[in-house]
Amino acid sequence: MRLQDQTFFVTGGASGLGEATTEALVAAGAHVVIGDLPTSGGEETANRLGDAVEFAPIDITDEETVAAAFDEAERHGPLRGVVHCAGRGGDRLRILDGEDNPSPLDSFRNVLDINLIGTYNVLRLAAARMACNDLLDGERGAIVLTASVAAFDGQIGQTSYTASKAGVHGLTLVAARDLASSAIRVNTIAPGVFDTPMLARLRSDIREGLAAEVPFPKRLGNPEEYAQMALQLLQNPYVNGETIRLDGSIRMAAR
Repeated sequence: MRLQDQTFFVTGGASGLGEATTEALVAAGAHVVIGDLPTSGGEETANRLGDAVEFAPIDITDEETVAAAFDEAERHGPLRGVVHCAGRGGDRLRILDGEDNPSPLDSFRNVLDINLIGTYNVLRLAAARMACNDLLDGERGAIVLTASVAAFDGQIGQTSYTASKAGVHGLTLVAARDLASSAIRVNTIAPGVFDTPMLARLRSDIREGLAAEVPFPKRLGNPEEYAQMALQLLQNPYVNGETIRLDGSIRMAAR
């Protein structure tokens, strides 16, 4: 799919992986609407990146705000692609606490609600818009989702996060097969340890330890590297139904 002069939507676009993806799309000549929480720095990011970018406040679990944001995007032309970066970290709760009490169910439910239900909400609403598009280079649209290496190598305390990201991985092939008749592709990126605001909250020694665990290159991933992969998945018409690990070949230990 060509990127220049086409309209794309990036969730979580105010910072981190989403911001880098937005910057890469703009550099390729695309128009981008970034969707993020009303409390995010989305407006500032859009202003910094210029006239080709707009901000739309959304809650990815809420149908009305996502639909309204897609309406805004379609003012500039058919919605051709979505890169879904929005989500939250895990709760780091063991299944049983130190006194063998079960962890709170509400915490588990909240992580799944944002990371999995929110992903499906964006996926289904984006697909409904794209299905009405005319064919462009043989397809109507492309969607890139975000999982995590935790989908495969979940650590102790990551039960909720791993379940949510494994769910995103699990639905990728099914969604690609489901939407093939509409000429819409679906792929997922599973990042490893990336230098994002979420990781910036950790102590420097913990960040250095994570970087040291990456076989090669022995460092944290750069958001620009995620963006590069996202654009390749939007552009390459024969990549469909794939979850691609972007992780320097790291395999997370049990803890």
